[in-house]
Amino acid sequence: MSESLVVCDVDEDLVKKLRQFRFRKETNNAAIVMKIDKDKQLVILEEEHEDISPDDLKDELPERQPRFIVYSYKYEHDDGRVSYPLCFIFSSPVGCRPEQQMMYAGSKNKLVQTVELSKVFEIRNTEDLTEEWLREKLGFFG
Repeated sequence: MSESLVVCDVDEDLVKKLRQFRFRKETNNAAIVMKIDKDKQLVILEEEHEDISPDDLKDELPERQPRFIVYSYKYEHDDGRVSYPLCFIFSSPVGCRPEQQMMYAGSKNKLVQTVELSKVFEIRNTEDLTEEWLREKLGFFG
């Protein structure tokens, strides 16, 4: 492969914000949306959302550009228990520029390791991000 894979660093302020987000006490759904600053080769905060459903979140995502999302979701299990899994969602829509896709794909693992998340999902179409889809994905974790 002639083109080397670019792995972007994660902005220090963003790392702090993500660590705080992990220990948040609120019980509503919330999301941190991140993007890559191409010139700085840095993963940076794009926006934060409080009390946002998966269906509302998908409307906030660009249809033709990748994004990283850390989503705190109020998950009501079939047996009545409630948990608040932290999900990492990589939105990599079909139709992105290949170099942009490569940069995000190359940086994904480093970001996941930085935020220490195990529930990592990918969507290729923003329309796929629904409550039903997320519940189905989380079902695999028990």
